[in-house]
Amino acid sequence: MRADLHTHSCASDGRLRPAELVTAAYRVGLNVIAITDHDCVEGIDPALEAARNLSNMTVIPGVEVSTDVPRGEVHILGYFIDHHDPGLLTTLEKLRASRLARAQKMVAKLGELGLPVDWDRVLEFAGDGAIGRPHIAQAMLERCYITSLREAFDKYLGRQGPAYVEREKITPSEAVQLIVKASGLPVLAHPADIEGLEQMIPKLQKAGLIGIEVYYGGYPAKVKGYLASLCQKFDLIPCGGSDYHGLDESNETPLGGVGVPEDGVRQLFALAEERDRIASGVTQPPHQPQY
Repeated sequence: MRADLHTHSCASDGRLRPAELVTAAYRVGLNVIAITDHDCVEGIDPALEAARNLSNMTVIPGVEVSTDVPRGEVHILGYFIDHHDPGLLTTLEKLRASRLARAQKMVAKLGELGLPVDWDRVLEFAGDGAIGRPHIAQAMLERCYITSLREAFDKYLGRQGPAYVEREKITPSEAVQLIVKASGLPVLAHPADIEGLEQMIPKLQKAGLIGIEVYYGGYPAKVKGYLASLCQKFDLIPCGGSDYHGLDESNETPLGGVGVPEDGVRQLFALAEERDRIASGVTQPPHQPQY
């Protein structure tokens, strides 16, 4: 079983439509893919529909929720969520509205820096998806202000960049609780750079955290070993994924490009199945992957 538990479609800031993302995953030999768009679940239903036409392919309905801490951001992945949960949808809508307002302010700041980009063009890059900084970066690249999307973040759009703007966020614990209330399994995304990680984990566990992303694009063996040791220490499931967006093939990890050990994936499915059985009493849980 080969899995990628962290991917993005054009429903947020990825390039591929959800069905295209599923097909691409299938073509590179993946059996399991989690659709984890930023603050958005609109891509899940079309991805699930696409997977029905592919043998031995399972789509995990997921989300990636952006949260705020004093000196940075923390992202929480939610797996096996009820993506029609009213409370989840209401909160995600508020977060997306905040994304839109922030993007407008960032475009205005770029103009003040002598790097004007057309707002309508940013909206075109976003399409029907939740607008994000990668869409602004694409507009900047088109105007030749930068040579790569990564450069846009490093020089202008990153947290320390001159065009950065804060937006409304919830706390990491609130995001974990949001996912739990939507029947999901919360996992801490790309945690290697989180300040005070070992102090944060117990607090998030109390809220319902069940895993951390150990296997992530660009993480060297030493970092993965450290994160794996935290999983053992705190009894968490080791997860992983590419964080694939499909926007800059020269700089990002390809779809399926992170070797996620099968054991962690099976643990995730087993926990989802256990929760389903407890909640509904169904003998055969609905999330069993076909492989």
